[in-house]
Amino acid sequence: MSYLNTTEVDAAVVNLSTAYPSLCQLVTLPEPSVEGITCHALRIGSAPAGTRDCAVLIGGVHAREWGSCEILVHLAADLLEAYQSGTGLGYGAASFGSAQVRTVVDGMDLVVFPLVNPDGRHYSQTVDAMWRKNRNPAYSGGSSACVGVDINRNYDFLFDFTTAFAPGSGVQVSADPCDYQVFHGPAAFSEPETRNVRRLLDSCPSTRWFVDVHSYSEDMLYVWGDDQDQSTDQAMTFQNPAFDGQRGIAGDAYGEFIAKDDFDTSVLLAQQFCQGVQGVRGTVYTPKAGYDLYPTSGTSDDYAFSRHLVTPSQGKIYAYTVEWGTEFQPTWTEMAEIIKDVDAGLLQFCLAALKR
Repeated sequence: MSYLNTTEVDAAVVNLSTAYPSLCQLVTLPEPSVEGITCHALRIGSAPAGTRDCAVLIGGVHAREWGSCEILVHLAADLLEAYQSGTGLGYGAASFGSAQVRTVVDGMDLVVFPLVNPDGRHYSQTVDAMWRKNRNPAYSGGSSACVGVDINRNYDFLFDFTTAFAPGSGVQVSADPCDYQVFHGPAAFSEPETRNVRRLLDSCPSTRWFVDVHSYSEDMLYVWGDDQDQSTDQAMTFQNPAFDGQRGIAGDAYGEFIAKDDFDTSVLLAQQFCQGVQGVRGTVYTPKAGYDLYPTSGTSDDYAFSRHLVTPSQGKIYAYTVEWGTEFQPTWTEMAEIIKDVDAGLLQFCLAALKR
């Protein structure tokens, strides 16, 4: 085998929906990509849609991180085949019995969106392997070097980073369209790819867990990404403009508030994911706050968790970013092992989430 191209990723999702019609349904995302590609997700679950708590898993956001799509396609295919055949799943030294497979498929809606950024992936696989962003030319000024927006800086969380963060914070985001890496776009949700993810969350109001699959660094990141977590001062929050210009500096007075119960749950589920990974072949992933990787704004996980704080009528979503592996495009031999690692971690995560 080898890495899937964009057509093959989408075909895999569509074919699974056809092969297992009683266990899943195809979800067509409302907006095509800039280059006109229609995106699909897959809802897996034996119960009627919307009657169980939901976990949303997305991948293929950063174009060069090829294996994220395969991780989610394989997870979906493995779960569906094992459930229908009444068997368990084995990933290296890790195993999940048939009862555990049933627990996941019967106990939750699992929404898998393997390829958020088809245009970027295609460009990465055919032109520039290290391409990260989407392929939107609208802000490029006609320069091919300035095409694209970093989708994982385009969500509505501290989008105005020049106001929100302290000078010298090193926040990994840019307002320069010619930034090859982290241009955040002209406004939150300016891009069809991020609007599709938002629509997926809006259309699944029972979503309680969210995981965005990326590479690399062998981490499982939980919120927050803008500053160090703290659970003592509720006034210190991304919603409070009194702290504008203070975020992003380690060890200073500001820390992003998260309730102790939410922090404990966030850490526990991240730990469970890492334990699942380690059970396959002993690979050690680290559970840590996103900020401990580097300070960020406009990311999917912070946005997903922040939704219930901005709009209390929305359900609370525990949100994470997986950073798999130690390079963006490992050999397929190694990627095949990483798929086992991460899929075991995601299954362990789902089983632990259902107990919370």
